[in-house]
Amino acid sequence: MRPTNSPKTYRVKSFGCQMNVYDGERMAEMLGERGIVPAPDGEEADLVVLNTCHIREKAAEKVYSDIGRLTKAGREAGKEPLIAVAGCVAQAEGEEIMKRSPAVSMVVGPQAYHRLPEMLDKAVKGERATDTDMPAIAKFAALPERRRTNPASFLTVQEGCDKFCTYCVVPYTRGAEISRPYADLVTEARKLVDAGAKEITLLGQNVSAWSGEDEKGHRVGLAGLIRDLAKVDGLARIRYTTSHPADMDDALIAAHGEIDKLMPFLHLPVQAGSDRVLKAMNRSHTAESYLKLLDRFRAARPDLALSGDFIVGFPGETDAEFEETLALVDEVQYAQAFSFKYSPRPGTPAATMDGQVAKEVMDERLQRLQAALNRDQLAFNEASVGRICEVLVERKGKHEGQWLGKTPWLQSAWFEGDVAIGDLVQVELLEAGPNSLSAKLRETVAA
Repeated sequence: MRPTNSPKTYRVKSFGCQMNVYDGERMAEMLGERGIVPAPDGEEADLVVLNTCHIREKAAEKVYSDIGRLTKAGREAGKEPLIAVAGCVAQAEGEEIMKRSPAVSMVVGPQAYHRLPEMLDKAVKGERATDTDMPAIAKFAALPERRRTNPASFLTVQEGCDKFCTYCVVPYTRGAEISRPYADLVTEARKLVDAGAKEITLLGQNVSAWSGEDEKGHRVGLAGLIRDLAKVDGLARIRYTTSHPADMDDALIAAHGEIDKLMPFLHLPVQAGSDRVLKAMNRSHTAESYLKLLDRFRAARPDLALSGDFIVGFPGETDAEFEETLALVDEVQYAQAFSFKYSPRPGTPAATMDGQVAKEVMDERLQRLQAALNRDQLAFNEASVGRICEVLVERKGKHEGQWLGKTPWLQSAWFEGDVAIGDLVQVELLEAGPNSLSAKLRETVAA
């Protein structure tokens, strides 16, 4: 049966991007403010928040499948949980979720989750509620202060996107581009550091479009924000993601060569290597302009590691155009990358384009692309062997006495030694695998 009073335990399950991870953490903090605690491992929670992503294929169906599993598990345990569906699927599906799933008590979009506590008050009384309003940044003022965090933490600085790539639902589920105020971000960054963060990743659907006024009233972009965050005592590392090639300005390029705390890693999606496909995607860059932009970043920071996003099988993509993508991959030699088969998102222009590519063709192209990307990732890791670098310890490894952390180039490195989570340590990289490196501990580094 459904709980008739306020839940005592919760579980937030976040899918998809790092911004969803940030949103999930903030929802957990709001629930914690009400005295609701995380459910112990292996136990069913009184309240489950499914913080959803709408980018992947059949995202909505996977949510309904999760709801079914939760309902079944709750009945078997003798207490059916309160279920909230949050995030981008909630925004896209809205009331349809309520119609299809009577077990769901709350549906809340990514711009309205600050209202989750009041929706919960209604849910414990048996009332169901949907909130998919998209107010401009109102949620951030309503969120609790940061009190505890991980050594590597996220900070959302910008939301929404105005680019309207023809395959993408973000403008419809997250809204227009909005930048959080400079002062709020500096304050939150300091609180994150006070709560234990050594590294902060600045997040946005198009993070390089962030702009605001600094404490002197001067208009600054992302580079200016990074420069000022680098002055925060105790903050050792800064990263940012995800960017659009159209918004990478001279100041941001220069920052990579001038700010030691800005890590030598750049995630810059390209999506395809064919100019015709890029135009059909409504991407504002060409393969050539993208490559020239990467050259400028590498000139500013020669040890920069590059990451990207790719879509194969976009409507109308020919074999020859896919070969252009492979050629671009060969030229860039990415340290990391994400690649996906195109899948139509309802309401996006690409979903109704002619020339939808057959599944088996997309499968074959994705396998070839991922083989090339995996080859280059392993080559980058192998070229790192012998390097002495700092690693931020993030968690324990699989074996006793083993620790796992990230290098400046966002590689996973594991090693043994007398350290603790949150330490910055100096290691020598010894052996490379496709997804991680083994290392030898040298010394702890002062933060």
